[in-house]
Amino acid sequence: MALLLLVAPFAAAQEEEEGPWAGTTKLGYLATSGNTDNSTLNAALTVSYSVDDWKHSFAAAAISSAEDNATTAESYEASWKSERDLTEKSFLFGKLHWRKDRFSGYATQFSQTVGYGRRFIDSDVHKLNGEIGIGARQSELIDGTKENESILRGSLDYKWQLSKTAAFTQVLTIESGQANTYTESVTAVSAQLVGNLALVASYTIKNNSDVLPLIEKTDTYTAISLEYTF
Repeated sequence: MALLLLVAPFAAAQEEEEGPWAGTTKLGYLATSGNTDNSTLNAALTVSYSVDDWKHSFAAAAISSAEDNATTAESYEASWKSERDLTEKSFLFGKLHWRKDRFSGYATQFSQTVGYGRRFIDSDVHKLNGEIGIGARQSELIDGTKENESILRGSLDYKWQLSKTAAFTQVLTIESGQANTYTESVTAVSAQLVGNLALVASYTIKNNSDVLPLIEKTDTYTAISLEYTF
């Protein structure tokens, strides 16, 4: 609430201006106390720069959760992506994606992919983009084992503008190699509060098909955050 009160006057004063730069910042924190003390923190940043037929974007995110002073979830990720439009509906892309998750069985995963993308639907209400590509991934398991493999990457990115102030998004990403297939699904609903400030509720599912014994293949995260768009 304090963040909302600080940012709302600034957000309301912003004028809508089109420029090459765009982005979002997101922050959420939830704490409960009583018989069990819980706290969850999530933060994310995306920044993009578009010029002519090119678009470059950087994204970073972090999630941390604790129960009774013991960490139960901790993950970080960062990515860089460059796109080159071929037509209004198709483009080529190159992407670097780094992930670190203490509880997934994989200490780090770093992938490099190139491929082709297409904007299947691009209207004011519905947007659907798809991508397919090939590349490589270097992974290190929590026991120190290292894996280097070629991968196929596919993704779908869907947005439904429910109203002028509310939207639903669904992003599905799959990276498949000989040693492991990584799947990530992010479902979110956002509602505009004031100006460029919105409240976002999201549910994330991350799955590794091959993990060490006694390690769960699937992790899930539920988050409620304030998001500022610039």
